[in-house]
Amino acid sequence: MTLDRVMIAPSILSADFTRLAEAVAVAERAGADWVHVDVMDGHFVPNLTIGPPVLRALKRITKVPLDVHLMVDNPDETVEWYLDAGADLVTVHVESCADPRAVFARIHEHGAKAGISLNPPTPVSALEGLVGAVDVVLVMSVNPGFGGQSFIPDAVGKVADVDAMARRARHEVVIEVDGGIDETTAPLVVASGARMLVAGNAVFGRPDPTAALHAIRTAADLAAGHGA
Repeated sequence: MTLDRVMIAPSILSADFTRLAEAVAVAERAGADWVHVDVMDGHFVPNLTIGPPVLRALKRITKVPLDVHLMVDNPDETVEWYLDAGADLVTVHVESCADPRAVFARIHEHGAKAGISLNPPTPVSALEGLVGAVDVVLVMSVNPGFGGQSFIPDAVGKVADVDAMARRARHEVVIEVDGGIDETTAPLVVASGARMLVAGNAVFGRPDPTAALHAIRTAADLAAGHGA
């Protein structure tokens, strides 16, 4: 993973679940850096999505790495399922992970990247002592559970706070933002330090997903100082 450019991770939560293979192929052709897979258990968040069998099937059809976001009550017990199914990055929530460092170690032992996420009400201070052990910090910019929600502006300050925390720890970490990301909100979080953006409805909810992804990338790159 790199901090030099902004990475785009389309979320299949907003895709047609009867045509997931096609949605992933569209994302791949459009130049997606990752495919974001939201795993929801109906307990930690008020929705139920997909599990290891679907992830394993997706792994067979794409070369784009899979960014698996575990929104579940028991990540300590289930993280191995997703690693064995082919996850390239597994992010767990600080609110539900009993022993984050042990989970990070297991993820890294499998050769995958490890991430930690925090929900909108959770302060950045909850990550104290953990930022130095992960590859990614995922800042939720909506309350998790459903796609198509509006961006929560407080996320911009949170991204800056995570960036400052990582600098104090002298640890390079990719800050990822998920929720309400489009060509308007992407520059806001990128300017604060985000370098990985999850976009669901803003890609798969548009008539031309490829053009939508490119618009987000262009806006993000300009904010990062890499555009024309």
